[in-house]
Amino acid sequence: MDFNGSDTLPGPRTEDHLPHTAQAAVKIVIVGGFGVGKTTMVGSVSEIRPLTTEETMTQAGIGVDDDYGSESKTATTVAMDFGRISITEKLVLYLFGTPGQERFWFLWNGLFEGALGAVVLVDTRRLEVSFDVMGRLEEGGVPFVVAVNSFPDAPRYPIEELRTALDLSPDIPIIDCDVRRRASSKDVLMTLMGFLHSLAMSGALT
Repeated sequence: MDFNGSDTLPGPRTEDHLPHTAQAAVKIVIVGGFGVGKTTMVGSVSEIRPLTTEETMTQAGIGVDDDYGSESKTATTVAMDFGRISITEKLVLYLFGTPGQERFWFLWNGLFEGALGAVVLVDTRRLEVSFDVMGRLEEGGVPFVVAVNSFPDAPRYPIEELRTALDLSPDIPIIDCDVRRRASSKDVLMTLMGFLHSLAMSGALT
C-alpha cells in the first residue's frame, strides 16, 4: 500500500530519545505478505520519523518475488521498517516491520527475537500468503492479532468467515483497519496490547 495519502502527525515528529516518563519499552513486529501495508502502518503511526529500508523494485525480481500489485508499487522493504509510539506516558512500543518477499524471510528470526507480540496484516485478495506468516509466528511462540487492511478493491467478508478461512482459534482477535490512518493503526496496536494483557492475566504469556 502506497504511503502517499497516509496520515502524518501534525508538526515535527519527536526526537528519537525516549520520553522521560517512559518506564517500559516493548518490541512489536508488523508482519505480512508483499504489499499488504506494513511500511505504511509503521509510517502512519510512528511518533518519530520512521526508519525504512525500501529499495526500488527492478526487473531482477520478476519470477522471484510475489509481484501482486507491482503495477503501482515501485519500492519494497529489504530489511525492516522501524518506528515508535507511546501508548501511555509509561509504555512505549518499538515497531519493527518485516520484509514481505519470501527471499528475505531469513531476516524474520532476528526480528522476531525478543518480540512480545505481532500484528499480522492481511489482504483479503491474497489470504493464502498469510498462512506461512502465521505459521512462523506460532513456531516462534509469538502471540499475534490479525488486522485486515482495507484496500479499495478488496472483497469484504464477515469476521467469522475470515476466522474460518484463516483457521484461527476463537481467542485470536481480528480487526478491520486502514493502515493509512493513524487512529486506525493505533486501534490495531491497542487491540494487540489488550490481547497480550489477557494472555498475561491467564498465565498463557510467559
